[in-house]
Amino acid sequence: MKKALTIFIIVLLLVIIGINILASNVYANSDDNIIDEVTSTKGNLLKLKESQAKSLEDYKTKYGSDSYGLTAYILHVVQIYSIPFCFLGIIISIIYKVVIGARHLENAEKGLGMIVAMVTLTIICQVLPLIFALVVKLGRE
Repeated sequence: MKKALTIFIIVLLLVIIGINILASNVYANSDDNIIDEVTSTKGNLLKLKESQAKSLEDYKTKYGSDSYGLTAYILHVVQIYSIPFCFLGIIISIIYKVVIGARHLENAEKGLGMIVAMVTLTIICQVLPLIFALVVKLGRE
């Protein structure tokens, strides 16, 4: 219990220190600067939204169908976002296996099972877009 509490306090301190380091003070000299920043932020968000819509349209034209293009686009997004979530899951699994599993052996086995599941999920999320592309391209010929 003391180890878990110590690790929790260390992680909490690291998060607080990280937030303090990353937090920056913003001082506005005049209202014009604030309006310019808001306008440029809106412009950047609109550009980002247009590029995402263009990317979706590119997938639709590349695959020649709305449903195939949307599926390929969703698989691409899943492929990108699966990496950080799976690494986070692997880190939590290692904590279960090494730290908590030192006292309770059932948690060590649970941590090992979670590691295997996270690695499997990562591989599936990374390979699934390739398999989809091969099936769609070769299935049409």
